[in-house]
Amino acid sequence: MELTRIAGPIRLDAADDDDPPQCSSGDCPTVFVTERGTLAVQGYVVEHETPDGEAVVEIPVALLTEALRALGR
Repeated sequence: MELTRIAGPIRLDAADDDDPPQCSSGDCPTVFVTERGTLAVQGYVVEHETPDGEAVVEIPVALLTEALRALGR
């Protein structure tokens, strides 16, 4: 699957800022768009039972706002 970054990376502790600082380590929450037109989200794993092949991740709200802007919405 090909992933194209459209938002992030953003530090979780910067989620309340109007202009969140970028993550210098590169392993912070990020939103990608796939070649199928779906979104893939990198975030911090949350302990929550899910079906096989799925996971729940935590990301800053500001990251979704940035992703929506990148998609023109």
